[in-house]
Order: sequence, then C-alpha cells, then structure tokens
Amino acid sequence: MLQVCLNGARAREECRSLPVSPSELAAEAARAVAAGAEDIHLHPKDAEGLDSLEPDVVAHAVTAVRRIVPPDVQIGVTTGAWAAPDPEQRAALVRSWTVLPDHASVNWHEEGAEQVAEALFDRGVGVEAGIYSGTDAARRFCASPFPGRVLRVLAEVTDVNAATAGEAAVALVKELGPVRPTPVLLHGEEGGAWSVLRVAARLGLDARIGLEDVLFLPDGSVAADNAALVQVARTLLAATGQ
Repeated sequence: MLQVCLNGARAREECRSLPVSPSELAAEAARAVAAGAEDIHLHPKDAEGLDSLEPDVVAHAVTAVRRIVPPDVQIGVTTGAWAAPDPEQRAALVRSWTVLPDHASVNWHEEGAEQVAEALFDRGVGVEAGIYSGTDAARRFCASPFPGRVLRVLAEVTDVNAATAGEAAVALVKELGPVRPTPVLLHGEEGGAWSVLRVAARLGLDARIGLEDVLFLPDGSVAADNAALVQVARTLLAATGQ
C-alpha cells in the first residue's frame, strides 16, 4: 500500500504548492490518487495555516477530501502534540470531532499517546501508531497492549542522510519485530525519504511519500506536487515487484 502525506506540519513558505485549505487538500488528494496513492494522510490547518485538531477544522478538511476521492480510499489525520500540547486537550478534541476520519496517527513518543489512542478507539477511528527512530517509542509500544489493536504501525525514520537512512530503517523494523504481524508502514523524511522508500519496497512493507516527507524527487529536482512524488514512488515500487 502506498500512502500519500499531503502537507504535514510544513508552512506555505517552505513549499509554494503546499495544500493548506480544504479545497486545496481535496484537489491534491484527487491528483495523488490518480497517480497511484491508495491512502491519504493530511494535517487539517486553521485560517493561519497552522495544524489544528479543532472539530470544525478537521470536519472541513476531511469532508472536502472525502467528496472527491473514491470511497475505497481511506483518509487519515494527525493528532500531533504540536497542534494541542496538553494530552487531555488532545483526547477531548478527538472526542469532539463531528466528522470522523478513517484513521489518525498517534506519535508514541509523545506524552499521552495511549490516552489519545483510546479516545480514537472510542470514536471508532483506526489508529496509526507513530514510531519514530531515535526515541523509546518502539520499546514503549511493543510493551503496551496496543500492538494487536492498531490499524498499522507508522514507522518513521528520522535520519535525513540518504547514505545512512536505509540502515536506520532496517534497524527500526527490527525493533518492531515483536509487533508483527501488525502491518507496518515504513517511511523516511527529507534527504532520507527515497532511501527508506526503497527499503520498504525491498522488505515488502507499506510505504508513503508526499510533501510532508520530502519536497524533492530522487534526481534532486523540486517536486511540482504530491502527484509527482507518488508517480515516481510507484515506478520505484514497481521496479522491486510491489
């Protein structure tokens, strides 16, 4: 499975083509799905372009995208602590959502991860357990009762060096050994994104690509949009037999 991550916590200043508004997210999602994306991860943003978990902001973003993509394409959002630092507030916001995404990511190295995950489960929203390399998230998650309950593990390699990110990806997957057969989506960021995508393909794991993770194509040129990233990712995955 190839997921597209449409925008992330980035600001428009970093990327002129970054989708921010609900209509922009919908248009980008449609193009990315047409290019081969099978699942969507997005960050709802408020009027100032900042990530938000407020119910109206989430509702507008999810509704806009859901109207335009095929019904079998699932839509997920972030619950990152930067959007609402207090864990109780994050959980309360999840419980107040009026339009539900299909899934939401919960970063396991953040305080209150289990509390937020439980709020999502209570609402019937699938949980992507975000496991960052270089943190104790893998150990904490594997020791918790959640591995058998989550939709998938979202394994994020934080090493941005293209020469070493692949090794870091393999090491992170080994750390997650105890959670298998829970599905694992492996992805990198910035300079390490394409190296990690190749590792995911080689290991037969789910992968993701998009402007949240990287702004450049493998040849170093600036990606025009998410669809351009997805199209190249599809070619690389096909070359390894996925």
